[in-house]
Amino acid sequence: MRDVYRVMDGRLALLLSEDDPIFQNWDQDETALEERYDLQSSAIVSGELHDAAATYAERLDAVAPTQWERRGTRSNGSPFTVATLGTYSLHDVVHHLWDVTSSQSAPAPSAPDA
Repeated sequence: MRDVYRVMDGRLALLLSEDDPIFQNWDQDETALEERYDLQSSAIVSGELHDAAATYAERLDAVAPTQWERRGTRSNGSPFTVATLGTYSLHDVVHHLWDVTSSQSAPAPSAPDA
């Protein structure tokens, strides 16, 4: 998530400073291997995660009402606005939280019986 926040913050900065930027491709799995996530100190990563999340949150908080529809494009052609980038980022947070808190053998939570 540290790197997700960093990448999303960079993309948000581009959206706010350039007209219709194209985001470079980013492969999270490739980054994990290249950066040797398995060897990184959890204490250091925890601090970096906090800092990256705070930086991204501050930039999002500063978005002016007229900037939410600024557009950009991912390298695969998918369009994004400042608003949809924010939504996508929150999806990633929830997705990764599920990844680290769920058990492979535990079933996904279901809705209660009506």
